Amino acid sequence: MSEIDLRSDTVTKPTDEMRDEMATAPVGDDVYAEDPTINRLQEMAAEVLGFEAGLFVPSGTMGNQVAIWSHTEAGEEVILEGDSHIYIYELATMSAFSGVMPRTIKTDNGVLPVEEVKNAIHPDKYYLPRTGLIALENTHNNQGGRVYPPEEIRELLEFADSVGVPVHLDGARVFNAAVALDQPVEELVDGFDSVMFCLSKGLGAPVGSVLVGSESFIEKALVGRKRFGGGMRQAGIIAAAGVYALENNVDRLAEDHANARRLAGALQGMGFSITPEPTETNIFFANTEEIGVNANDLAVELERSGIVIGPRDGENIRFVTHLDVDGSDIDKTVEAIEDYLASSS
Repeated sequence: MSEIDLRSDTVTKPTDEMRDEMATAPVGDDVYAEDPTINRLQEMAAEVLGFEAGLFVPSGTMGNQVAIWSHTEAGEEVILEGDSHIYIYELATMSAFSGVMPRTIKTDNGVLPVEEVKNAIHPDKYYLPRTGLIALENTHNNQGGRVYPPEEIRELLEFADSVGVPVHLDGARVFNAAVALDQPVEELVDGFDSVMFCLSKGLGAPVGSVLVGSESFIEKALVGRKRFGGGMRQAGIIAAAGVYALENNVDRLAEDHANARRLAGALQGMGFSITPEPTETNIFFANTEEIGVNANDLAVELERSGIVIGPRDGENIRFVTHLDVDGSDIDKTVEAIEDYLASSS
């Protein structure tokens, strides 16, 4: 039985075409900057996002943490949203590796209000910690793939520039945001001091992320990557998947968004509560409280039908669509959930 996996877009498998590119990729020693495929990926990423340079890293977490290390000095604070990936899922690495502290702002939608950011920056007193960085997330994972409103980004970037604080974007799924807005990604990230985006989520590569910024920033980030243990050798084999992903898998993200909307609409029709409403990209949360179903029990039953979902607790499920899930998979999932609800009523 083939498996329909709706837990995350990290579960995608490389296509045969992507594997062919990986198998034939020219390689060299990247620590010596001699891997031509990695060099091509870094240059391509920088050009697509409108920055001077790029740096290939093994993971999005490493990309974010190298950015924090490069922007800050030990003893500073990083302002970020309270449910952000950097704060929740990156194991306090900013404190362990960079010696900086998170200063979180809790929101209902993942968007940092500029006034609250202003209030989070301490007065210029020698006995108060200095703000070294502001970090945003777009799309916002824990807010169900919400797109950060461009006008809110512009307002925050203008304020940060006025006070001389750099701003980093955790853009793990920034291409999803750009496709959802029908806006060039270069425009969406304009004004950030650095951006990290993942190749291994919706873009379908098996591994890797890219950090982009100015040439001087990337020179420093290269040191940070090595210190974090991220120097790689003949890694063009995996960088080739990233090149293929950027060339072939960006525009098709719209299909994932359409599938997510269709699945969310069907679940809403069955009585599930959906967040966000409407579904914006390829992620949404479904709450089972109103229909009296335990999310964990539903997950167990669906797995018997070859469908894997990601309950967060007894009432909340995160659904994520991706390139390994097509329209027929959505139909099968909807039918299986309908059958479960009918049998359990």
